[in-house]
Amino acid sequence: MKKVITIPNAPAPIGPYSQAILKNDTLFVSGQIPLDPKTGELQLSTIQVAAHQVMKNIKALVETAGFEMTDVVKCSIFLKSMDDFAEVNEVYASYFKSEPPARETVQVSKLPLDVPVEISCIAMR
Repeated sequence: MKKVITIPNAPAPIGPYSQAILKNDTLFVSGQIPLDPKTGELQLSTIQVAAHQVMKNIKALVETAGFEMTDVVKCSIFLKSMDDFAEVNEVYASYFKSEPPARETVQVSKLPLDVPVEISCIAMR
């Protein structure tokens, strides 16, 4: 059975997709951008602020689905500029203290709402 997972009181996704889907013991989290779910505003003052907001959104979805960040097995990071790699990596690492998930990081030409970073993940029990 498939279950849609959303962050409580979050703005609706900006396209025809779910924030996350739980299927059996696997959680698929759609790409998250630095959108504050409480205010609906983008958090873009610095790349670190943006990355923290993305990771907070991921953490909220993971926990809403009954998982923990240690259950995340795969992440995909999309950067508008690879020049932001070190700063995003530092923020990302703070959410995965040990045994970090597999991942890739790629530079892309443009992201939704022209944000500098987007991250998706998969978690499994």
